[in-house]
Amino acid sequence: MPNLEELFRDTFSDAVFTRSERQALAKILQEESLSDQELGVLRSKVFDMATDALSEAQDKRVLRWLYEASKVIARQYTSGESYRTEAYFSPGDECLHAIQRCLRQAAHAADICVFTISDDRISREITAAHRRGVRVRIISDNDKQFDKGSDIEQLAAAGIPVRVDQTENHMHHKFAVFDGRLLLSGSYNWTRSAARYNEENILITEDPEAVRPFQREFDRLWEQMVDLK
Repeated sequence: MPNLEELFRDTFSDAVFTRSERQALAKILQEESLSDQELGVLRSKVFDMATDALSEAQDKRVLRWLYEASKVIARQYTSGESYRTEAYFSPGDECLHAIQRCLRQAAHAADICVFTISDDRISREITAAHRRGVRVRIISDNDKQFDKGSDIEQLAAAGIPVRVDQTENHMHHKFAVFDGRLLLSGSYNWTRSAARYNEENILITEDPEAVRPFQREFDRLWEQMVDLK
């Protein structure tokens, strides 16, 4: 993880925050997916950095007032902001269609962490996303790859990176993160029986407070799992 405080300090050396510097730092912050608490700590350090550079006591009081005022406004903005959130249920095709839409709309990344994938309609969308240049990564359960109808080996053969666990326990998650900003999660296995018979659910949200921990969990599991052989 880059030293964000030092990066801000570098931009402060000439007391000019250029557009290119703002864009570069915004990109880094987005990639790091900091929590609200971590962002608050960083903001406090940036204000302290500016305060230390001032010589007049009155100037420092003005800057401290600005900092406290910005916190009040930021709290109201965060609490009032709404994010896209949708819920779907099966039996029926609601969940299937929701998964298909997310895959079709993915622009650059689809991180899929699902217990089992055997619905060809979903597998075709995964393969199509991979072929149009979306970085697709799949984590699945090592035992389920041997189930009749499993598409895991087929997806790996298409050139999609697939990793599985090496334990006697199950990798039982059912979630996916698209473009680092959209979370799909729920009880729904990516199978035809889930659509036809089972009482299942899917929740889709763009709320970063939900997306971030799932992205971190995917990245953690990706490092822990092994390539499908």
